[in-house]
Amino acid sequence: MKPSRKFYFLIITCVFFAGCTTKIRPISNSAYRETSSYRNYERKTASDPAFEYRGELSEFDVLGIARGELTSEAEIRRTLDNAKRVKLRPGSCVLLIQSGAMFPDGPMVSELSRNFRVVPFSGVPPFSSTAGRERIASLDPESYAKSLRLAAARGGADMIVCYWGMLESESEHLATKTFSWVPVMNWIVPDENQHMRIRLKVALIDVRSGNWAVFSPKAFEDDRISTSPRRGAVDQRQVERLKEKAYKASARELVKMYSDGALATE
Repeated sequence: MKPSRKFYFLIITCVFFAGCTTKIRPISNSAYRETSSYRNYERKTASDPAFEYRGELSEFDVLGIARGELTSEAEIRRTLDNAKRVKLRPGSCVLLIQSGAMFPDGPMVSELSRNFRVVPFSGVPPFSSTAGRERIASLDPESYAKSLRLAAARGGADMIVCYWGMLESESEHLATKTFSWVPVMNWIVPDENQHMRIRLKVALIDVRSGNWAVFSPKAFEDDRISTSPRRGAVDQRQVERLKEKAYKASARELVKMYSDGALATE
């Protein structure tokens, strides 16, 4: 039975009620959720508490910068005089960290492995437990940064590469949103267009000297129209597609900016 004219009229009039919802989530906790808020980052599907998402590493922790530390002008000038450019050699060993994740994502490991020997390392932030079993962040970033450098040195790594990522998505409700459940000629009416953007930030820390550099590759965007029954699958394909593009760009830019060697061929 063909849809009536009244059905089409209702769809058209709903365009005035279409709206948008915005979501922000880290790449290390990028699972799809129906809710519009990503403030609660806890993974509910983890089979083991050790693999639950527990937040992001702080740049202060990774780079060894103490908040509120008194610093003299003379120390700043002395540090600037002794600072050296961070440099990667082709074939160097890299300790790779993805902030918030127990393991770095596979595509990022694969991209960097084209030019370097990659040692995956945990990016779960440091916590200490109190008597009430509450978790508090490490209060000694310099000590944590040095422990990372020591771990890298023991693993034969010349450089630590740590990266952070954020996924920003905006879902535009189409005029058909109200009728997404209605079968029309054996298919479901697309009712939502999701625009998604990924942004990465990458830090390089020289294991021997502690000198560091930070860069951010260009953001990548993607648009996909979805229907209610397949929303989660479309969302995750969009996430993986953007991650792959961003990881490839980050690896290429890292080699271009900080290595004197040629980029490995595709």
